[in-house]
Amino acid sequence: MQVSISPGYLQGTIIAPASKSAMQRACAAALIKGGKTFLHNPGISNDDEAALAIIQQLGAIIEREENKIIIESNGVWPVANEINCGESGLSVRMFTSIAATSEQPIAVTGKGSLVQRPLSFFTEVFPQLGVELVSNNGLLPLQIKGPMQPKNIEVDGSLSSQFLTGLLFAFSAAGAKDVTITVRDLASKPYIDLTLQVLNDFGLPVPQNNNYQSFYFPLQPINQLITQPINYTVEGDWSGGAFLLVAGAIAGDIIVRGLDVFSTQADKGVLQALMQAGANISVEEAQIHIRKSDLQPFHFNAVDCPDLFPPLVALAAYCNGYSVIEGIHRLTHKESNRAITLQNEFRKMGVEITLQDNLMIVSGGGQIKGATVHSNHDHRIAMACAVTALGADGEVVIEEAEAVNKSYPQFWEHLRNLRA
Repeated sequence: MQVSISPGYLQGTIIAPASKSAMQRACAAALIKGGKTFLHNPGISNDDEAALAIIQQLGAIIEREENKIIIESNGVWPVANEINCGESGLSVRMFTSIAATSEQPIAVTGKGSLVQRPLSFFTEVFPQLGVELVSNNGLLPLQIKGPMQPKNIEVDGSLSSQFLTGLLFAFSAAGAKDVTITVRDLASKPYIDLTLQVLNDFGLPVPQNNNYQSFYFPLQPINQLITQPINYTVEGDWSGGAFLLVAGAIAGDIIVRGLDVFSTQADKGVLQALMQAGANISVEEAQIHIRKSDLQPFHFNAVDCPDLFPPLVALAAYCNGYSVIEGIHRLTHKESNRAITLQNEFRKMGVEITLQDNLMIVSGGGQIKGATVHSNHDHRIAMACAVTALGADGEVVIEEAEAVNKSYPQFWEHLRNLRA
């Protein structure tokens, strides 16, 4: 699918999409907890649908109502010999460990760029926990057979915190007691905060967090079991909302609602970058009002929030000078190699990006050119190009624009609603 964006000025009010990070974790928690869960404001992205399909394959029953999903579960009792993670990195890293708490042999599969994402974490960790594993040279498909036996273990957290999230859910499901997971070089700590918060919200055993260096499941955990049905509202998505906020700073006068300013989501850090850039922004508890601004260069550390690179590159393109974003080592194993993809696609629009060690340096303030760009099947690249197009000197055509369905299916509709 091709989408054409003409230069323009955004106006109006929009509600941010549901967070797929919170949605997928809530699906995992609902499966593990058992009983009935009412998910309000559920996400509708491809990754959200992958998570719902997985928990059904692992035994949950799902009923859909308007703006609500009802999940019933008796725990992890697979009804299929395969879980298909689609293209969701979080799903494969989280649900592989959860599925391993069952003694049933299960194949873990996926498609698209997911089949190229390294999963050697499981090769190293699962044998220590009594889980049989056969991998495709560290890639999908995986063949696993549990049940997982929680014990003291040390893991590498440098590639992605999502592997640790999976272990925390699995250890909680398996009733881990007097067990510690020690972590080296943990990346994206705020996402672990989100995991611990969801475990707590669902009344599941929550490990003690020792400054993100270790996570201890006590010998006699506090009984947090909630027996009545759970009502859980999925919060708004700061990852998708970041593109809306940047769009307002570049070319608009818009109000974004549905973002929790007290959220543990790492991508809430976009507010810090916008303020550094001098954006005209007013942050309230219920809404964020942002207007077109004269933007100045910024320096931002995105090691803990690598998904912010695409919207921040769009922002930097309109800053008068050189902006620096740290953490490009986190971009290799995304839907594309994002550092290279951003460099290539933004060059077509006249924006020069230099990659230096672990830094991305964006030369901003020049005239953005109309061009034809390609998403490279990466949802965040498509959205970044679209936002950047709003102040170009001509039309920008985005090829393979349907990539946004992975995380933000309403993105093109939302832009139209804001008069793009």
